Amino acid sequence: MTYQAPVDDIMHVLKSAVGLDDLIERNFYDDLDADTIRAIMEEAGRFGSEVLSPLNSEGDHKPSALNGGKVTTPPGWNEAYQQFTAAGWSALPGPQQYGGQGLPEIVSMAVSEIWNAANLSFGLCPLLTQGAIGALEAGGSDVLKETYLPKLVSGEWTGTMNLTEPQAGSDLAGIKTRAVPQDDGTYRIFGTKIFITYGEHELSGNIIHLVLARLPDAPPGTRGISLFLVPKFIVNDDGSLGERNDVICTGLEHKLGIHGSPTCIMTFGEQDGAIGYLVGDENRGLNCMFIMMNAARLAVGVQGVAVAERATQQAIAYAEERRQGRSPQNRDEMVPIIQHADIRRMLLAMKAMTQASRAICLVTAREFDLSNRAATPEEREQAAARAALLTPVAKAFSTDIGCEVASLGVQVHGGMGFIEETGAAQYYRDARILPIYEGTNGIQAIDLVTRKLPLGEGRVMKAYLAELKQIVEAVSASNQPEFGAMAKRLEEAVTALTEASIWMGEQLGQDPQKALAGATTYLRLFGITAGGCYLAKGALAAARDGTQSSPHVAIARFFAEQIATTAPGLALTVTAGCDAVLGLEPTALSA
Repeated sequence: MTYQAPVDDIMHVLKSAVGLDDLIERNFYDDLDADTIRAIMEEAGRFGSEVLSPLNSEGDHKPSALNGGKVTTPPGWNEAYQQFTAAGWSALPGPQQYGGQGLPEIVSMAVSEIWNAANLSFGLCPLLTQGAIGALEAGGSDVLKETYLPKLVSGEWTGTMNLTEPQAGSDLAGIKTRAVPQDDGTYRIFGTKIFITYGEHELSGNIIHLVLARLPDAPPGTRGISLFLVPKFIVNDDGSLGERNDVICTGLEHKLGIHGSPTCIMTFGEQDGAIGYLVGDENRGLNCMFIMMNAARLAVGVQGVAVAERATQQAIAYAEERRQGRSPQNRDEMVPIIQHADIRRMLLAMKAMTQASRAICLVTAREFDLSNRAATPEEREQAAARAALLTPVAKAFSTDIGCEVASLGVQVHGGMGFIEETGAAQYYRDARILPIYEGTNGIQAIDLVTRKLPLGEGRVMKAYLAELKQIVEAVSASNQPEFGAMAKRLEEAVTALTEASIWMGEQLGQDPQKALAGATTYLRLFGITAGGCYLAKGALAAARDGTQSSPHVAIARFFAEQIATTAPGLALTVTAGCDAVLGLEPTALSA
C-alpha cells in the first residue's frame, strides 16, 4: 500500500491544539503562514509517497550490509538520499547563517513524521544529523561551526551520536572511551561504541561522529565526560577532505526491525587513535550532548506517531477490501470487515491514539519554538520549562502508542498480518525499538517524575493542569450533543492526573521509591489525559466551523469514552499500587 501524508490531520492539529493562527498573528514565525506550511507538507508528502515509501519494504528485505569496514545501504537508498538533499529537505530546519532555511520546530516535526512514516529506517539518518547540528551549534567553537555546520545543514555530510558502550548501556557513568590530549590542541580517541545508527554508510561524503569520552584526569561518573567531534575523514584547512580518520565500523547489529538502517559497532583508535576536537568544555560533555538527546527524544516521539499513522493507513485499506463474515444488515453475502463492530473499534482506537500522540508531539514542538522565539525572557523561560515537562511524555507515550497501534494493525489483518508479505508485521517490528532508544521509556518516566514534575517547585505542572482544566470547561460549556460524555470523561481524567501529581510530589519528599514504582504508570496517565484534551480542542474547533459531524469529533469522543476512561484506574495504580511492586524482594523473583 502506498503511504499518503495526512496533511489535513496535521494541519488540524496545528490549528486547534498548537494554535497556529494565533502564533502567526503574533508574528512568531516571521513571514510564514498556514498556506505555506501546508504547501511544504504537501510537497514533502509527494516525496515521501513517491520516493521513500517504495523503498521501505526493500530495505526490510535487503538490509544494509558490511564488507571490509564499508557499509552499503539497501538498493535505491543512495539515489533517494541524493534527491533528498538536492531538494533542500536536509536544510529545512537548519540555521540560516549556515545555509539552512530556519523553519520552526513545528514544521520540522510535521515533515519528520512524513519521512518516518514513509520509511522509518531512512528517516533516522536526517534525524540524527539534525541532532548533531543542534549540539554543535550550541557548544562548538567558531572554527568547528564554520567547518562542519554548512555541510551538515545541506546534508552533504551526516552526523551520529556515540554514547553507548558494551559495559555501560544507559548508565553513561560507566563510559570508558578515552580521549588523550595532543600538543596541537586535538585529542586522540580510543574505545568502542555500540548501537551507532548510520555510523558508517555511503550516502554522504563524510560522517561526523559526536563521541562521549573521558580525559586522563577526568573525575569519575558523569561529571568526567567530555564531548568530541570525530570526522570519518579529516577536513583540510581549505575545506576539502583529507585522510581517513582512525575510526571504523567493525560490526553491524542484526535487529528485530529497522533493517535498512545500519546500526553499527564503531571502533575508535585501532592504530594511532582517532583525531577528535573538543565540543564545549572539558568534563561537561553531557551539557552539549543532552541538547542533541532532547531534540532526538521529541523526534523519536514523532517516529512513534509516524509508524502508527502508517500502520493505521494500511489497516484501514485492508479492512475496506477484505470480505469476511456477514453483518446484521447484510446476511446474504460476505461484507468488508470494516463493517464489523470490533474491527471499527480497533480502527478507531488506532486513529484516536495516533492523533492524540501527534498532538502531544506538535504541542511540545511549539514550546521549543516559543523558548527560542518569544518576545520576552519570561515567555522564553516559561516555554522552555513547558517543553522540558512535555518532552518525556512526547517521547515515551508516543512510542508506546506506535507499538500498540502497529500491533492492532496486525490484529486487523488477522492471520495475514502475521505473514510478512502484507507488510503489517514490518511496522510492528520497526516500532519496537522506539520505546528503547534515546533513553528507554522507563528512564523517561523517571525523568518526568523526579526532574520535571518538581520544576519551579511544582508551578510548571500546576499551570499545565490548569490549562487542561480550561479545555474541559470549554467542552462542557459547548453543550454539543455530538460530544456525548466527552466533557465528563475528560474531567475525570484531569482530576485523576491532578491527584496522582499531588501524590507523586509528596512521595518525592517522603519515600522516592514509591514514586519510582509508579512512574511509568503516571506517564501513561499524563499522556492519556493530555492527548484526550488536545483531541477535544480539535472537536471544539470542528464545532465552531459548523462541522460537528467531522471525523475529528467522532475520534475525540471515542478517545474520551473508550480510552480516557482508564485514567482513574491508572491514578489508583500510581497512588495505591506501589506496595505491590516493592513488597517482594528482587531475589525472590527467581525463586
